[in-house]
Amino acid sequence: ARLHEIQAYASKKAAGAPPRTQQIHSLVCKSQLARPQRSGSKPGTAQHMARRALDGKVYFSYEDIHEAVSASVARVKAFEPDVIVAMGGGGFIPARMLRTEVKVPIVAVGLELYDDNTNTINENGVQIKQWFSTQYGPGALVENGRVLVVDEVDDTRTTLAACVSELRKRHKPAAVGCLVVHNKLKAKRASLPSDVTYIACQEVPDEWNCYPWDAAAYGLTARAHTRRADVCRGGVSWVAIAAAAGVLVALLRR
Repeated sequence: ARLHEIQAYASKKAAGAPPRTQQIHSLVCKSQLARPQRSGSKPGTAQHMARRALDGKVYFSYEDIHEAVSASVARVKAFEPDVIVAMGGGGFIPARMLRTEVKVPIVAVGLELYDDNTNTINENGVQIKQWFSTQYGPGALVENGRVLVVDEVDDTRTTLAACVSELRKRHKPAAVGCLVVHNKLKAKRASLPSDVTYIACQEVPDEWNCYPWDAAAYGLTARAHTRRADVCRGGVSWVAIAAAAGVLVALLRR
């Protein structure tokens, strides 16, 4: 409400300002009004997120991921997991965020669909690079336990389905659930068994998502990545902020 009051006051002042000031004021207000909004969603359902792409990619910040995960805690608690299986590498940080609120231990697995050297799909399908032991520690909770698999994105569903299949092949969990931060709205190449509880924090379009833990892969610092995520989210860019500051300074000097 306070923001709207300031904008209204600035609009009155800008009306009598030079044309250039009026133009800057108009651009700043438009950047505020153009922010994409979350579509309405009922509690316990995934949110549909509208974001704009930047340089052909959609950036998400650590804050974006934390908010998405935190908003899904009620659904996770309803599943009542005994242990979280974090899929590396994208599922590690979301799983740790979730653990703070759900308070169950984490074990890690590593599955690889793409060859990092060629950036193409492995000829032999999903490769298991890392697994856990059930002989001690949290891994022992997987046997006859309620297991929640966590990953950052459900793209083709191939890796997620492979992880669930491997869990059931190697162990005997009482129940399996899957949580993904983002479910891409697209046709999937694989499917999950009907008795698997599926939780998508957010539904997103089929675009190139960039996550903050991969910032260096795009030649960015974490802060630079966050700034891009803010623009994708519909926030005011640094150029618009500077323009707004100039307008306010000019108005205060009058």
